[in-house]
Amino acid sequence: MMHRMRLVPIIGAAAAFVLLLTGCGQARHANSAVTGEEPNERVMRWDKMPDMTIDLNKTYKARFQTNKGEFTVKLFAEEAPTTVNNFVFLAREGFYDGLPFFRIIESYMIQTGDPDGTGTGGPGYTIPDELDTGFRYEPGIVAMANTGKPNTGGSQFFIGTGPDMENLNQMPNYTIFGKVESGMETVLELARTPVGWSDVYQAQTEPLEEAKIEKVTIIEE
Repeated sequence: MMHRMRLVPIIGAAAAFVLLLTGCGQARHANSAVTGEEPNERVMRWDKMPDMTIDLNKTYKARFQTNKGEFTVKLFAEEAPTTVNNFVFLAREGFYDGLPFFRIIESYMIQTGDPDGTGTGGPGYTIPDELDTGFRYEPGIVAMANTGKPNTGGSQFFIGTGPDMENLNQMPNYTIFGKVESGMETVLELARTPVGWSDVYQAQTEPLEEAKIEKVTIIEE
């Protein structure tokens, strides 16, 4: 049973809210795929988080192709190996291809990674937090979403786009696992997408025009 997303206000920010992912419900069989509705026809679920397959002696980047341009994220494999391994696994499976940025607050962040496009979806499992990375929340930082409880990340993540992102440093509960290395202008263009009222978030966060990931490619060096 999928839990409903709840919201918690950011300390010191009047108009922004902490990004929270719903808890994952009962998983389908490992590596299974089912036909779903928009925004993504392939809705994939796994029974458990992926085994460690990345090589910590290598560096990893993620190239995002979106309908508004490209950007590249350097992944912090050394500091957040489990989270990066999870992201690399999902990206290589094509999990993120075609998914929308379903929640946008220009002064704060853009959120994606939900196959349901509502903030209630995930990969069928959760991963542990890795909070002691040494990085601070700021524009360009990429961090995992969660339910507000420890060790509840899955596939949803957010990218900082404005000064309100820095308020999260007062309660650093979201695993930082990367930072935009190039193409930040594309991220900011996505953040400028017009938004309307969201009944889920009770705020002006729902995109009024398409803002989506077309493809994520992992670069291993």
